[in-house]
Amino acid sequence: MTGDIRLLLADDHPVVRAGLRAVLATEPGLLVVAEAATAEEAVARAAVGDIDVVLMDLRFGAGMTGAEATAAITARPGAPRVVVVTTYDSDADTLPAIEAGATGYLLKDAPPEELAAAVRTAAAGRTALAPSVADRLMQRLRSPATTLTRRETDVLGLVAQGLSNRAVGRRLHLTEGTVKSHLARIYTKLGVDSRTAAVAAATDLGLIRR
Repeated sequence: MTGDIRLLLADDHPVVRAGLRAVLATEPGLLVVAEAATAEEAVARAAVGDIDVVLMDLRFGAGMTGAEATAAITARPGAPRVVVVTTYDSDADTLPAIEAGATGYLLKDAPPEELAAAVRTAAAGRTALAPSVADRLMQRLRSPATTLTRRETDVLGLVAQGLSNRAVGRRLHLTEGTVKSHLARIYTKLGVDSRTAAVAAATDLGLIRR
């Protein structure tokens, strides 16, 4: 790639965007050309065609999520790369973002040089992952038996919030019997025999958000 790497900062907190801009402004060859306060704004701005890398938060409050925006951005031909920059590193956050097409995934406490390196790596078409995220993905590959499906993660996440099987079913448009089936498979995968133990084990493994 020749010339500056042109960046779009997508985060709903102005202070975070200002901090990212300040850090990146000190790096040669990196140029922040736009900001977006919502995921929808990020999708629209990325489509203009003058962005090389989008730095994307995952949670924007109401509306589209960062993972959904990432999928919308990367679905277009010649799309910019997306590097997720967030405070969340559980599987419930990282996997949807990576499946959506994110090239990189960093935590907001990453040192400035790591952030700049990730941007350059992503711009070159290579993957850049925070060490904790890379470690977790490798662990999932080594221990596929403990890997929960997206639906199982959704079910257990709602159980962790204290919802009953019936309430989980209503939220996810599933029958109560289907919810029980999902829980049975979760128990088997995690080697537990109760809802409380499943939530504790999945939290320890980073399979659901803390």
